[in-house]
Parts: sequence; structure tokens; C-alpha cells
Amino acid sequence: MRSPYIQNYALLDKRDIDFGSGFSVITGETGAGKSIILGAIGLLLGQRADVKSIRQGAAKCVIEARFEIAGYGMRPFFEENELEYEDECILRREVYASGKSRAFINDTPASLVQMKELGEQLIDVHSQHQNLLLNKEGFQLNVLDILAHDEEELNNYQSLHREWKQVQQDLEDLIVLAEQNKADEDYIRFQLEQLEDAQLAAGEQEELEQEADTLNHAEEIKAGLFRAGQVMNSDEGGLLSALKECLNTMLGLQKVYPSAGELAERLESSYIELKDISQEISGKEEEIEFNPVRLEEVNDRLNLIYTLQQKHRVTTVDELLALADDYAAKLANITSSDEQIEELKVRSEALYSKVKKQAAVLTKLRTAAAREVEKQMAARLIPLGMPNVRFRVEIGARKEPGVHGADTVNFLFSANKNGALQSISSVASGGEIARVMLSIKAMIAGAVKLPTIVFDEIDTGVSGEIADRMADIMQEMGEQNRQVISITHLPQIAARGCAHYKVYKRDNDTETNSHIRRLTDEERVEELAHMLSGATLTEAALSNARALLEPSLKERKIIK
Repeated sequence: MRSPYIQNYALLDKRDIDFGSGFSVITGETGAGKSIILGAIGLLLGQRADVKSIRQGAAKCVIEARFEIAGYGMRPFFEENELEYEDECILRREVYASGKSRAFINDTPASLVQMKELGEQLIDVHSQHQNLLLNKEGFQLNVLDILAHDEEELNNYQSLHREWKQVQQDLEDLIVLAEQNKADEDYIRFQLEQLEDAQLAAGEQEELEQEADTLNHAEEIKAGLFRAGQVMNSDEGGLLSALKECLNTMLGLQKVYPSAGELAERLESSYIELKDISQEISGKEEEIEFNPVRLEEVNDRLNLIYTLQQKHRVTTVDELLALADDYAAKLANITSSDEQIEELKVRSEALYSKVKKQAAVLTKLRTAAAREVEKQMAARLIPLGMPNVRFRVEIGARKEPGVHGADTVNFLFSANKNGALQSISSVASGGEIARVMLSIKAMIAGAVKLPTIVFDEIDTGVSGEIADRMADIMQEMGEQNRQVISITHLPQIAARGCAHYKVYKRDNDTETNSHIRRLTDEERVEELAHMLSGATLTEAALSNARALLEPSLKERKIIK
């Protein structure tokens, strides 16, 4: 994490901090603003923004940091999220007084989910509350998986597990649906039979309704057609007879009056058309007759259709036909559901077998990693003032394979020679847990590529020689092409940093500001002396401070 820039965050107005590589320390009085640094880093990790953290009177706060990520294998993340990859990655977070928040990765707008996912690959912040993770089985299992290097095997397992759980869910859903359908089978079958017995046909309702109208008005229609026929065919004054007479007249005139011939042709055409209409009227009149038997049949059929429509709350025969198809499909499903259930059961059993097989692969890798963890933890904890420490990783079996496998993991611990091994959270003191967590972090750091690790007062509960040993571990971690930053109250740890930063507050006439700056070698001596003796500097404290700092200064000169 190079050149983190903080503007208008809490009590910081505008600060560029030049954190170098290796092991750096941050010190300062309680309340001076060390937590501000952690809060700002948290924003870069996608944590929830609080407008109260914006400096009073400012419109927004800005947090930005640069990371050298070449060689850390992060290019796939950028490709998957359609972000531009560069060897230097820039994370920026802006929080506005209005409550709005924006995130950027390499100056490209990004979601907080993306920032969180990337941030977790760039920075690991260990604060005191993280010691509580030792109580969590998920954390313990994750430690084991990291050291087992089983990412590919775990991904394969989780893919199989998701598929198996989905098939199980499908099976449960189908069984519930089948039971429900079977309970409704008699009802569905009765409804379908009733619709099938009706032998409905598309379009028949409209035809029947028209026929019913005709039958109901048969006498009126027949009388009307008869009168129309008489008007056209009457021997005395009938339309056709008169038209025929007009035609003959025009034919007689055409010799002396040529235009009459054209009129005769038109009259002849009209005569032919009207004669055809007259014949059709006569035919339809003969067809129409009052038929009470047929009318009753039509009305009965329509009443059946109307009854079915009312019962099923539809308005057309087409809807009744569609409903019949739906009932038929449900019955078919009821008939075939037993087959489908059996197929899903077979598939579920086959997948479960694969899940157990892949879980066994994970268990084997984790068991081997557990022995290595036990060995490494003992080797790391003994120099940290626990000569009789015993550390065991207990792997048990779950009743049913879970998302992370079939294993349960429990870290067992005893710091005393004859003490019984118990869950670490129930027997370890605060100082012991701090040392255990530092050892775990150091162990993980050797297995995971992580650019920056921040320790927030991980030294709580320890002092003296143990603090010096913890500083050795953090210094060693910083030498592995990694940036390690420790916020500490212990001079033994503060003296071991290759760079020392101090956080302090200053008041002016109108406001209080927090500041952070890198100390010179002489300033480090004074800061360490204050940490050793308090506000009053003594020669003894200064001498002790120089003695504490001397190894770090020599090492730095050797490195240079």
C-alpha cells in the first residue's frame, strides 16, 4: 500500500502517507487518531460508509491508495469484472455529506462488492476483535484450507454440492407437488370427463346462437321473405314483370334510337340479377320453418355451454377447451410423477456418492495440513513464551456434507504441561490468543500472496521478551516481499520497524486536527523513551530507547 491519501476524514484534513515496504510501526497516544487510519483503510475494503466520518464542514471525504500487484496473480479478477488491469492498482473511495458513496478501481467506477473482493486480496487488517474468530469453526476451517492448498479440490466439491442440493430441492418440490396433485386427482379427472363428455367444438357457440335466433323468429322471417317474393314475382305489377316490359320497350326503340340499345343491355343485366335474387328468396322461404324440436335441441346445447362457462368462470368455448387441455396435462403429470421422482432419486444418490468421494479428497488434504499446522504452531508458540504448549487440530465428521465439505474443525490448545487439551477459545488468555493469532497470521502469510497486512494492537496482553519475539515474527513477515504495518503501544515492537510513524493531535483556535508523520531516527529515540517512561524523559529511558532501536538501525544500514 503505497502513498495512501486521506482527505477530510474524521480529524484529518489532507494527508499523504508514505508507507514503505517491509515492517512499519505506528504509535501515538490513545485518542490521537490511530483508529482513523484503520477506518480509512476499511473504506477501501468496501466497508459501510458513515457520513459522520466526514470532517466537519467538508462536502466529502476521499480515501485513495496505490498497490503494486505485479506477480500476485490478480489479472483474472480484472478480466472477470471488465476492469483495466495495470501492475499498479489504485483504489479510491469518495463519501459525500449527502450520504452518497462512490468507489473506483483504477479510476473506473466500481461496485462496493467488487472493491471488497479486490480489497480482501490486497489488505488483511487484524484488529483485536478479530481474535474472536478463533471461536468460529469457519475461520479454523479456512486456515486449514489455505495451508492445504486445496482451492481447486474445494471448488470442485462445492460445484458438486450445489448440483446435489439443487437436485434434492427439485425432488422435494416434485414430491410435494405429486402429493398435492394426487389429492386433487379425483376432482381433476371429474372436471376433465365433464368437459370431454360435452364434446365441445371451436366456434360452435356462435353458430348455435345464430341458429337459435333464426328458429325463434321463423314465422317473422318466413313472412318477410314471402312478401319480398310477391313484390318481385307478382303477375300484376310485380317488379320482374315491370322490368321485363321496360326491357322489351327499349329493344323496340333501338332501331330508330340507338341509345335505347345500351339502356336495354343494362336493363337486361338488372333483370337477370333480380331474377336470381327472387329465386334465392323463394328458396330461403321454403327452407325456413318453425321447428320446436330443433329449437329445444339448440337451447339445450347452449345451456350446457353457458353452464360450463359459468362454472369455470370463462366466457368462450376456446377457454373451456384450453382448460380441458390443462386438466389432461395435470393428469398426465400425476401419472408420470412417480417415474420422475424415481429418476431424481437415482440422480440424487449418484451425486451424493460423488459429493462424498470429493469430500474424502478434501478430508485427506486437510488431515495432512492439520499435522503441518500442529507442527508449525508449536514451533512458533514455544519461542513466544509457551514452552509447554500443545496445539492440536481436531477434524471430525459432519452428519451431512455441508458447503465446505464433510469435516468439522476444532483448534485444541493447552499452554500448561499437564493441562487438558480444550477448545482454544475456552482456555486461552488474551495474551495467549494474541500470540496464537499472530502465529496463525504468519503461517498463513507464508502460503498466501497478500501485499499488505495491518496489525492493530495484536500485542495486547504481552510485554517484555514476548513482545520482542512477536516483533521478530512481524519483521520476518515484512521481509517476504510484503508490507506489514503494526499499530502498537509496546516499545519493543515499535523499535523493530524499519519505519516508524507517529499519530498525534494538534489544537488551534477553531478545531482539532490529527496528524501522522514518519519519525527521524532521533525522534524515534524520544518516542520510544516516552513509551518506556511516560511524559518525563529521563536519561535512563533515552539510553534504553537507543538500545532497543540499535538493532533495527544496524539492520537497515546492512540492507542499504
